Amino acid sequence: MPPRKPSPVGVHVPVAGGLASGGLAYARDVKAEAVQVFLSNPRGWAQSAGDPKQDDEFRARCAAAKIPAFVHAPYLVNLGSPTTTTLENSVRSLRHALTRACAIGARGVVVHAGSAVTPSSKPSAMAQLRENLLPLLDEIPDDGPDLLIEPTAGAGQSLAATVDDLGPYLGALDNHPRLGVCLDTCHAFAAGHDLAAPGGVRATLNALVRAVGRGRLKLVHANDSKDPRGSNRDNHQRVGEGHIGAEPFAELFRHPATRGVPVVLETPGKAPEHRDDLALLRSLRDR
Repeated sequence: MPPRKPSPVGVHVPVAGGLASGGLAYARDVKAEAVQVFLSNPRGWAQSAGDPKQDDEFRARCAAAKIPAFVHAPYLVNLGSPTTTTLENSVRSLRHALTRACAIGARGVVVHAGSAVTPSSKPSAMAQLRENLLPLLDEIPDDGPDLLIEPTAGAGQSLAATVDDLGPYLGALDNHPRLGVCLDTCHAFAAGHDLAAPGGVRATLNALVRAVGRGRLKLVHANDSKDPRGSNRDNHQRVGEGHIGAEPFAELFRHPATRGVPVVLETPGKAPEHRDDLALLRSLRDR
């Protein structure tokens, strides 16, 4: 077996002051080895054209430092929505995120799997997902980002919450080669996966590989959970301070599916907390 490639650990960085001037300065301050950013309002539909100078500097500096970068699409995006306006805005927003991610050299765009909103509309929501997402996937250039589907915590009529849900979800999209997975540990725990139990992370990652195949996991969001397993509540906590605990994250780093896969924090706090949390993740990874 080849030597294990360590997973770079990083954090979602604020970009006030510019992608490079603000975002990468924050990453350097907290010693992040990977970054995730928003490129527009995460809770709205407004789109930003960006600053070409900041985009070029961000791309160049990430490449020089070998820092993998990811973009998170706005939270409002829901390609399963029965509301025409929401669907149209979701398509526009996701296309914008993919275009901007290409401009800054990001590896992937993370988007929540979405919801059918009502139980009776799930079949039509999956058909709608296919109709609207396949064209976007086909538009991605060869050197562009992958689209990373993030299962949700399972509230409402989620189109994908457990890792087993990802099989039919990606299947509805013909297992498109530009599709990947972003696994959020808080979401998985809230959806029912017992990550806190000994061997629970290994079992979950084994199930993920069975559902979507090897190589589809492109990013991990490392978040503890403020709420118990199966709560369906998306309440992130600092690693080791929630119901999952620290030890399962060491197990996560040991699994073959995470070899070389970036692991990014979305935990509460600012630079001091993120600096400490990243140090903890590195210690769990490297021990």
